[in-house]
Amino acid sequence: MGLTLPTGIEQRPVAVIGAGTLGRRIALMFATRGGLVRIYDKSEPAGEAAKTYVEQNVAEVAARVEGGTPGRVEVTDDLAEALAGAWLTVEAIPERLDLKKSVFADLDARAEPDAILASNSSSYPTSQFIDRVGHPERVVNMHFYMPPVQNAVDLMANGQTDPAVLAFLKEKLPAYGVFPFEAHKESTGFIFNRIWAAIKRESLEVVAEGVSTPQDVDRMWEINMGTPAGPFRMMDHVGLDVVLDIEEHYAAELPGLPTGPRELLKRYVEAGHLGVKTARGFYDDYPADA
Repeated sequence: MGLTLPTGIEQRPVAVIGAGTLGRRIALMFATRGGLVRIYDKSEPAGEAAKTYVEQNVAEVAARVEGGTPGRVEVTDDLAEALAGAWLTVEAIPERLDLKKSVFADLDARAEPDAILASNSSSYPTSQFIDRVGHPERVVNMHFYMPPVQNAVDLMANGQTDPAVLAFLKEKLPAYGVFPFEAHKESTGFIFNRIWAAIKRESLEVVAEGVSTPQDVDRMWEINMGTPAGPFRMMDHVGLDVVLDIEEHYAAELPGLPTGPRELLKRYVEAGHLGVKTARGFYDDYPADA
């Protein structure tokens, strides 16, 4: 049976699987066209925090999107409810390959027949977790950075993705204030993330070797690059546990990478200092309710 692209998407919800740092930001962007976004998460506190985040920011962000208008967000711990009627599902769960395989098997079985199944994975291509998916032609990597500020999106096929899916997403995503760029061959880290990974890793190595401190590296970066935050502040916002997961994956593929960055991250993670979400990471000036 051939691929059927979704129709009537203006009247259909988007489902986001995972209420974490990026999940809630992805939900925010899809709530800028006046429609409904459902966030699925088994954790009620995480889900409610995500809902609050979207509701507090959607009016301001929608005002910056051409033709935007604030939409609605719902939270559920029932996967079938989250997927009902959705034209697009975006997976935003931790970077664990076994978990992604399980989730995509469920999504493929339960999502609407014409729904596009996208993964926000920051380091795994979807080709690695579709072995239990019956319709890989509708599965695609759709990797976000840190919206609503960093709104570029990587799109990447899995080797079986129908080209029509990529074309459809490239046409539709800009209406939500996000801008897609296609990786034309499979690439761990996609496009920008490969470049960012090298910067991030060398920043960590400079600190691991005792050459500098996170604060000095960031301040030099801010002065020289003209940005409001440096690599360590940005890693705190992503979550140091997430950063470590990504680095472990890169190291598994490229055994020659230096160990210092991962050892430094492990010290923070083992101490429970994960960044903004625990109010302490490389910096300790985050509010407790951040």
